[in-house]
Amino acid sequence: MLTRPVTLLFSVASGLAVANAYFAHPLLDVMADDLGLTRAIAGLFVGATQLGYALGLILLVPLGDFIDRRKLIVGQSLLSVLALGCVGLSFTTVTLLASMAAVGLLAVVMQALVAYAAILARRAERGQVVGVVTSGIVLGILPARTVAGILTDLSGRRSVYLLSAVLTLVIAGLLYNALPHEERPKTRIAYPRLIGSLLTLFIEEPVLRIRAVIAMLIFANITTLLAPLVLPLTAPPFSLSHTQVGLFGLAGATGALGAARAGRWADQGHGQRTTGIALILMLVAWLPISMLSHLIVWLIVGVFVIDFGLQATHATNQGMIYRERPEAQNRLTAAYMIFYSIGSAIGSSTSTIVYAHAGWNGVCLMGAGISALTLAFWALTLRATPAAATQNSCRGIVEDGLAGGDLYLQTPGPIRALSTRCRASNRLDLARGYTVYLRRAALSRLSAARAVASRKKQLSPAWSRAGERPGENDRFVPQTSRSARS
Repeated sequence: MLTRPVTLLFSVASGLAVANAYFAHPLLDVMADDLGLTRAIAGLFVGATQLGYALGLILLVPLGDFIDRRKLIVGQSLLSVLALGCVGLSFTTVTLLASMAAVGLLAVVMQALVAYAAILARRAERGQVVGVVTSGIVLGILPARTVAGILTDLSGRRSVYLLSAVLTLVIAGLLYNALPHEERPKTRIAYPRLIGSLLTLFIEEPVLRIRAVIAMLIFANITTLLAPLVLPLTAPPFSLSHTQVGLFGLAGATGALGAARAGRWADQGHGQRTTGIALILMLVAWLPISMLSHLIVWLIVGVFVIDFGLQATHATNQGMIYRERPEAQNRLTAAYMIFYSIGSAIGSSTSTIVYAHAGWNGVCLMGAGISALTLAFWALTLRATPAAATQNSCRGIVEDGLAGGDLYLQTPGPIRALSTRCRASNRLDLARGYTVYLRRAALSRLSAARAVASRKKQLSPAWSRAGERPGENDRFVPQTSRSARS
């Protein structure tokens, strides 16, 4: 089971991994100028990262279902150190694009961490734990933009990736010491078949299909905002430095709150309601974002709202899909996040082109259109979503209690804790019913164990003479009749 310090380490490691994939957003103009490229195609650097990320989801993340996750996570972290160093030392467009793709390929370690955290957590707390780790991812994205801007102004864009390489090396050492060892069954499965099972999961699990499409749309939405954001802010009349542009990312810090709370709401059976409200917020956010030319404060308000909606939806999505197929958590993560990567690549690659031809208003219309499409898709798939993905997790609490064995059930403390957890979901009928069920199950098992022990004691053989086997009609001679026969 996960302890709080290990959960925090999962969160920090995931945040740093995702930061590596987002450092480039506020640096697109510097990268383009450095290499003599036009700013209209600067979004290709982010697109290369997202392409690498998509390949990593397909080729690397599924491996966690069959090999030691500890070795997989630490190995990917060490390779990330090399990839980050290559980005910091690249001087040509080709090498930079290849290095950025490698960074994206290895950044999928954060998804392995999220899946591993979901496996180690109790079923009834899975959404909450995923929300905590996801909040670390949010807090990794935001400082990534701020730190990248500050370091670029102080010592150039290369220092951003070189410093991240050092920090990633430190995190790899901490993960090596903290992650539990896994005893995995020796299951032989061909690698092509393993990769093909992603498609099988996508076909068999309707909640995965629905939530993956929603993920693709919401991340296309947010990258439509983030990728070209540096272009109007560094141009007149604003002419902001990269440090100041990076600070705008802090306006979305509330997204971490949305992620942390949304996981708990999904545990309580409010996943669909949370999704609907969050998607409406993402649509409404484009109104203040479009008013950037009037007052820069409106942009801060829009980023605040859209990031909250994004992370609430994302955490809810993961909380719902992780209820399915516990033996395939890594592959569920990969299948889901492939669509996230596709959406991010589409948004980041096309938004800079839209900005070059239609300006900031064109970007805002594109973002609002994606938001409206996402909301419509969610509404149309409400009935198609399986009820098991949205129900209250009290049933999972009971199953976790039963899986704990007799000693767990006979302890009154955990039973009270389970009851309290159910009451927190405002389902008092389920809380009382499941608590009574747990108590009866405990008493029933204890009574059965005592009855078996008593019967064994009564039937203990005591032969009439030492070394003599009982006759056919005298198999058991009770101890009480021994003296009478002698």
